[in-house]
Amino acid sequence: MFKDKVVIITGGARGIGQCIAREFEQNGARVCIIDKNEGPHYVGDIGNKNVLESFADYVIRKYGNVDYIINNALPLFKGIDTCSYEEFSYAMSVGVTAPFYLVKLLSDHLNPGASIINISSSRDRMSQPQSESYTAAKGGIAALTHALAVSLAGKARVNSISPGWIDTDYKIYEGSDAIQQPVGRVGNPLDIANMVLFLCSDKAGFITGENVCIDGGMTKQMIYHGDYGWNLD
Repeated sequence: MFKDKVVIITGGARGIGQCIAREFEQNGARVCIIDKNEGPHYVGDIGNKNVLESFADYVIRKYGNVDYIINNALPLFKGIDTCSYEEFSYAMSVGVTAPFYLVKLLSDHLNPGASIINISSSRDRMSQPQSESYTAAKGGIAALTHALAVSLAGKARVNSISPGWIDTDYKIYEGSDAIQQPVGRVGNPLDIANMVLFLCSDKAGFITGENVCIDGGMTKQMIYHGDYGWNLD
């Protein structure tokens, strides 16, 4: 169903983005990746406005129109004790501003049935200490999703995915790392890529403005002092 569809993926050179790219390619899509790491793709930092404009121009010249935009690039992960104003602003640029601006630049070149997927995080609803730049960016893109879904109604469906613990090396965890998750294992990039392809497909044609949390059930499990041997000292 994705044969010759044009897919744009930010941060697609490794990890979850690379897996998403591979799955689309195996289903016949034409994939265009932008990543700041060197490789056989468009190299650039999406935190830079000029880079985004040049990339969008490149996409339009090469493909003409776009079917799917996957905003996947990772923002900076730093906390309040160490994150500077400039670093926090950069995290917002990569995590929120760039997805907004890339969609804006390509909005007049979306094919009928277009779909936009924003990769958020389960940290958009829960936190660990010293994670402010990343968490704020992921919360921002989750909210941006439903705003874009309304603004682009009739032009594109827009949804977001919030991954939990995803091991990009496909490591198999045992013991407490696995059993603390209701599904009994740590996630891998295919868990996310499969949902991306579903949300882009016609099977998800009635879904827009939605966030899907894929975290093995971790954010749904309540744990109190004394539960499962866990104690707060």
